[in-house]
Amino acid sequence: MSKIPSWLPDMISTDGEWNDVLKRIYGIFVSDFKKDKPELNGLQIWWDRRILKNDIYEEGFWHLITRIDNKIKDRLFDPERAKRLPWCNPIIVNFQDEMVKFWDYKESDGRLRTYLWLEDFDYAVVLEKRAQRFGNVYFLITAFYVDGSSKRKNLRKKYEKRKM
Repeated sequence: MSKIPSWLPDMISTDGEWNDVLKRIYGIFVSDFKKDKPELNGLQIWWDRRILKNDIYEEGFWHLITRIDNKIKDRLFDPERAKRLPWCNPIIVNFQDEMVKFWDYKESDGRLRTYLWLEDFDYAVVLEKRAQRFGNVYFLITAFYVDGSSKRKNLRKKYEKRKM
């Protein structure tokens, strides 16, 4: 395994009482995205700010700590994703570091997505450039722990077929 980049923070614990864990994780999201306001190539990073009925957290936050369960067709807490939430912002900010693979890929539905993959540490961030009234932004789609050979293979394939 490669040496850990100096800019990569430690993972956080997801142990403890659910509400306390959620508050701790959300505190990182607030610090890294709401207060810090990262940019990529001079474009602001936005996220899904919708708060669904009976919830208190933004959809964009949930997409960073949960994953879809295809059996029940709903999102469930993913501790491995959540532990790595402190990595999301630093990977965006340090996208030019040689350890971060950074590329655009045209998805099968025609959308152009931007991938940032810290391959040696199995973590990926997915963004999408979107036009707003005042100009372009990057929209944070998701970030996830690459937890299997099929996901790794899929990302490598996208990297090999990236838009140049």
